[in-house]
Amino acid sequence: MTHALKKVALAGAAALLPFAAIADDAWFPYPAQAIEPAFAADGTSVEVEYIPLEAASQPWNICVSFPHMKDAYWLGVNYGVIAEARRLGVRMNVVEADGYTELPRQISQIEDCVSAGADAVIIGAISYDGLNSLIREVASRGIPVIDVINGVSSPDITAKSLVSFYTMGYQTGAYLAETHPAGSEEVSVGWFPGPAGAGWVEAAHRGFMDAVEGSAVRVLEPRYGDTGREVQQRLVEDVLTASPDVRYIAGTAVTAEAAQGIVRERGLGGQVDILAFYMTPGVYTGIERGFILGAPADSMVIQGRIAVDQAVRALEGEDFIAHVGPEIFVVDQNNIGNVDRNAILPPDNFAPVFTVN
Repeated sequence: MTHALKKVALAGAAALLPFAAIADDAWFPYPAQAIEPAFAADGTSVEVEYIPLEAASQPWNICVSFPHMKDAYWLGVNYGVIAEARRLGVRMNVVEADGYTELPRQISQIEDCVSAGADAVIIGAISYDGLNSLIREVASRGIPVIDVINGVSSPDITAKSLVSFYTMGYQTGAYLAETHPAGSEEVSVGWFPGPAGAGWVEAAHRGFMDAVEGSAVRVLEPRYGDTGREVQQRLVEDVLTASPDVRYIAGTAVTAEAAQGIVRERGLGGQVDILAFYMTPGVYTGIERGFILGAPADSMVIQGRIAVDQAVRALEGEDFIAHVGPEIFVVDQNNIGNVDRNAILPPDNFAPVFTVN
């Protein structure tokens, strides 16, 4: 353990809600989980409070690469990295590849960042394996590489700021399995895990399927696709047309957001319910209004903040937690009134920011 990783007694911490408001200068300490040993697939989860540096010793130049900013989830991560860069006093350049089909573009953008003099690189990876050669090359130059949100298989990264999407998917599936246990009437679920090949998608899919195994939940063939709204809307429409007995739509936050309007337009309210396996402002509002049953919250803003702090600590030779993410908790129609929205989502009307000077 380091001075940045403080053990705390949090009985049942996964069920706790982070009530503290997340002001730019006071978002911490934040309940989190570290994995020991770091990067191990079978590592042990340790409950911690995450406490970042007060400030950077110099204005380091940090490059951040996202798959896209077409949905509010990545907008939230954008808010997190920008806010933490400003708080710590470092420079930042954010690039986005415009979609999960654009791996070559993401690679090219990161190469350009490094050529332009980036001191550290934070990557929200399009592909679990497809960036490994690039990461190896960047790390060989002594440039810290932080894996944020999505996950990569590279052993050459410096740190991971992410949660278990297996757990996110599992919690979503467990909700259905508990509602429809073995022996009850079978229900059909349309399942939309996201873009095929992305590490977070495969992890969420495994978790979801493991959770519903042995229950009365019958999962239709997974419909993979980019997390653009138009793509997800088309997939949902296809499933509702092909399988009129669908009882639930479960999948990405974009899926859930798109499904709300489709369910209303088709007059399926009360017949088809909606779940997401992660949180966005649209999902949060949908839960508030009773259109979405619930979703796990992974505090994407905090994941972005932690990634920036990890990068600065690595650059300055400070101790850091190599593998950590915020506590996951489920938000539903029963507890949403007790959740501090600012702790898990970007402010209303936040627009993308690409540069901090």
